[in-house]
Amino acid sequence: MTTAVRFGLVGYGFGARYFHAPLLLAAPECELIGVLTSSDERRALVGQEVPGAPTVASLTELADLGAEAVAISTPADTHSALTDEALRLGLAVVCDKPFALTAEAARTSVALAASLGLALSPYQNRREDSDFRTVRALVDGGTLGTVTRLESRFERYAPQDGPGAAGGGTLLDFGSHLVDQALFLLGPVRSVYAELRDRDSGLDDDVFVALTHASGARSHLWGSWSQFAPGPRWRVTGTEGTYVVAASDGQEAQLIAGAPPEEWGVEPAESSGTVYSAGSSGVRPTERGRWDTFYPRFAAAVRGDGPPPVDPADAVATAVVLDAARVSARTGEVVTV
Repeated sequence: MTTAVRFGLVGYGFGARYFHAPLLLAAPECELIGVLTSSDERRALVGQEVPGAPTVASLTELADLGAEAVAISTPADTHSALTDEALRLGLAVVCDKPFALTAEAARTSVALAASLGLALSPYQNRREDSDFRTVRALVDGGTLGTVTRLESRFERYAPQDGPGAAGGGTLLDFGSHLVDQALFLLGPVRSVYAELRDRDSGLDDDVFVALTHASGARSHLWGSWSQFAPGPRWRVTGTEGTYVVAASDGQEAQLIAGAPPEEWGVEPAESSGTVYSAGSSGVRPTERGRWDTFYPRFAAAVRGDGPPPVDPADAVATAVVLDAARVSARTGEVVTV
């Protein structure tokens, strides 16, 4: 790549500050040229943390600055409108999760990008989590045999930190990653069953989603912001063995702490999981997490050198499952997709 892709960052809340800005700034293939935010407080933060990047009030202003692409990290209920507006301005788009609130909205954005010939990718950075990369390596290498059941959890006790009213609840928040990982690993699903609990705010929490994949494998997925005793991050069982790991990927904590890029994704030995087989068990060191690969790959896609890091059609597939999970949780029935 001869020139870096010029990026604008849309929003400067938690996700933009800690998940997008540091990764864009660390990628030589990308140049962060401006930030869209209407908050005076966040404009001041941009001045301190991204010196030299002006703040603007609209996508049009980002385009006028010379942006070729934008990374959208704003409240969930603004994602589709901002994605579609950016595409119509001729900008390639990375959109944070949930990519859209419904499958219909996701399809609209994906079709628009295709018609305009612009790169589009949901920001599914969790495909490059250290723990998920380890699961993939074990499955791809045949260590577990044919996978029959996948159990995956994002569980925390931080009820004050759960997703806000602007498009969310835990099903869309954690569920966007959990479902994407399950589909990416085990393929399409034929049925969905879900349970959830509504908080006093009316937003959902304590989510459980069961997927039956076309292959016959089953995924059991949990998401909670109010779990006092989180379960293991993964338990994956196949015909030849089971992998269990308790610890979650550490890249979020590393980025929040301001760790240098060379430390991102490196997990301590004590967080390793275990592979169990008939009559034996052994420690499986955790793969290095690689969130740092997302933006270089997207920049290459903008330049026409390869596909985006996440196929936008995958965002539609995830949204279809989440739509079905909402129906199942409301009716108590298994929903065919």
